[in-house]
Formats: sequence, structure tokens, C-alpha cells
Amino acid sequence: MRGIRRITPAPSLVETGLWHSIMLKRLSSADRIPVAKTSIGRGLPSTDGNVRAKGKELALDHLHLSFGERAVLRDLNLTVPAGQFVAIVGRSGVGKSSLMRLIVGLDKPTSGTVSIDGNPVRGLQKSVKLLFQDARLLPWQTVLSNVGIARTPGWREAAMTALRDVGLAERHGEWPAVLSGGQRQRVALARVLVGEPNVLLLDEPFGALDALTRADMHVLLEKLWLRERFTTILITHDVAEAVALADRVVVMRDGRVAFDVDVSADRPRQRTDRDLAALQERILREV
Repeated sequence: MRGIRRITPAPSLVETGLWHSIMLKRLSSADRIPVAKTSIGRGLPSTDGNVRAKGKELALDHLHLSFGERAVLRDLNLTVPAGQFVAIVGRSGVGKSSLMRLIVGLDKPTSGTVSIDGNPVRGLQKSVKLLFQDARLLPWQTVLSNVGIARTPGWREAAMTALRDVGLAERHGEWPAVLSGGQRQRVALARVLVGEPNVLLLDEPFGALDALTRADMHVLLEKLWLRERFTTILITHDVAEAVALADRVVVMRDGRVAFDVDVSADRPRQRTDRDLAALQERILREV
């Protein structure tokens, strides 16, 4: 199926069941955030005393979006509870990125409403942050200055905290050009974290990374999400990525929600899990 990728770690790692543990070890122990094992399905994940629930409910109600005669979204309905992690998959051209632009307030729907915690979206939303596939760093600014690009009061301290969260505090004075692709994407993620998002939108942020770097980013994102509980929408063509990270996977087809399924596997998830493999196949049939 064109446009949909199955991306898995090297067979030797998968077959021995060591994939996730190796990825965790690759993160510095100083940067690692302890999280409890949870069983997550639809709705807000279980929390403990160390978790700060920051997410807001997202509601898409009878959304239509057209450009001239071309309909991109057709009566799309979707509700995402506060703190849930949803992955949206679908072929190219079904309206996934257009949906992101509506949620963040960059575009207006032809009809229908986008609401965050019951408040209709009208214009850019400070509580919503968007991470793209391209890190979009300013080459003439240092890593620290890129993270604190908004220059709000206390931005240096906030930027350093975010860089520590993504394991790059020691690179704060360097230029983007000397960073690897994965490091640049970590800087972009730190820049998003500085904004303290209630809703985090991820538009194929790991699609250009190699398999091992992508796996590192998966572990980092899951770690941060388990701590912060921001409502997260991930756009991806990689079904394996979707079931590894999300509470719920939504398939878009012809501008509508065509399939919607919970991912109830325990975290951290094992790529060798047969139930996850079966779920991947089920989702692929719906795309």
C-alpha cells in the first residue's frame, strides 16, 4: 500500500526482545524520568503523585474543509479526551495535515467547529503547539536561543530546563549546523516544551530520521508524555509507530474518520507483542 510504511528495528533486536530496553539505555540516566507501568486505553491514562495532567479535551464537530471545488474534510467528527495520545494514519492527501492546521488555528473550517475544553478555536491557540518533520531551526541562532526563540521573561532558564529534558543541555551553546538530524529534532521538541503545551500536534516529526534515531525519539516522546500528560495528536504513515506510541489509532479516509481503535497494551510496549502485530495488520487493512 503506497504511502504506508512498516518500520521495525533490526531483526536481531526484535527477535531477542531487547529493542525497548536498548533504547532506554541509550538515554542518559541523568535525563531519564521514572514512570510507572500503565495499561492505557481510551480516556486519560492512570496517574500517580508524580504526574501533572496538562492536557485539554479536543473536539472536532462536523468539520468540512474545501478549497474551491475540492473537498478535503467531509463531516469529520472526533473527540479526544484530555491527556490522551492519538495517532492518525492515512494515505497522502486524505486531509491529515489540513486537520492539524485547523486545530492549531492557522486555518478556518468551511463549516463545523474545533473546540478545546469547550472553547471554539478562533485564531492561533497558545495552548496548542505543533512539531513538524523539519526541525526549522534558525541557523544563525545557538541551540539555546532557538529553544527560547519567543524571548519571554525567564526564557534562558526555561530553555535550559527543556534542553535537559531532551538530553541536550551540554549542547546549548552550539550551532544547529553541527547537530545530527535527531539532535536537531530534539531541539525542536525542546522549543515546543518551553511553550508548555496543553495540546501537542506532531506532523510526521520522525519521518526523516533513521530507524535507530527514530526509536530514540519514540522513547523520549513517550517519557515526556507520561510525565506531562499533554493531549497529543500524532500524524504518521508508520502504523508500527502509531501502535507503539498511541492510546488510540484513527484511520482517515476520504476526509472522514473511517476507523477508530484503542491500543490497550501495557507500557513500555514490546515490538515483539503478537497482539500489537495483529493490530497493525488490522489497521493496514483499513487504510
